[in-house]
Amino acid sequence: MVVFPAIDIRGGKCVRLFQGDFNKETIYSNNPEEMAEQWASQGATYLHIVDLDGARSGSPVNVFTIKKILETVQIPIEVGGGIRSLDNIYDLLEMGVDRVILGSAAIDNPILVKQASREFGDSVIVGIDSKNGKVAVHGWDDTSEISAAELAMRMGDAGIMTIIFTDITKDGTLSGVNAERFANIAIRTGISVIASGGVASIDDIKALKKYENDGIIGVILGKSIYTGQLDLSEAIKIAEIEEEGNDGD
Repeated sequence: MVVFPAIDIRGGKCVRLFQGDFNKETIYSNNPEEMAEQWASQGATYLHIVDLDGARSGSPVNVFTIKKILETVQIPIEVGGGIRSLDNIYDLLEMGVDRVILGSAAIDNPILVKQASREFGDSVIVGIDSKNGKVAVHGWDDTSEISAAELAMRMGDAGIMTIIFTDITKDGTLSGVNAERFANIAIRTGISVIASGGVASIDDIKALKKYENDGIIGVILGKSIYTGQLDLSEAIKIAEIEEEGNDGD
């Protein structure tokens, strides 16, 4: 299971939001590339980058900052936020981003998802942000009528192999995760799931790890590592432990 430190960018700075509320922002660094370097030095093998301004505006905004992160660290990064065209995807991949995350486009433009999946394969994944069971879009400002589970099924039909599933009600709260909920999405859809929202302790990492064979392939860490409540190196160590009995039977 891969641990993804999150770097959320707003106005060129590394920030964290509380439950996706842009009015409840904490700035952790004026230089996101320095945060990227810090997480890499602690053992991170992959970074999760979100262009918050892009998510709200509908097109990538913090491209210069993303470039600086790519120039600073030698580990792969995934980027989401305002990616709503094939050109957006191509430009980011050409820049050196390992994979891109489609969010609101999954609701607004399902044809794009199919086209992107066909053209770019597993370099495209989909982020599904759930608020009380419904999908939130446009920087979490709006809530659609479609359920998160139904959208996940549709994404699988469109060829998407991995989704990031975020529980907005827990995001930034350090209230713990409902591992079974993430696992149920993976089991029902057959799609690999990266869990996001609420991780507060090593116990949460262990709880998610139990469902690795059911399709939980990763977890995104945000506030817990920024506040020091969770040690990133320890989380990575637990997540990477080989399960006993996985001998190829």
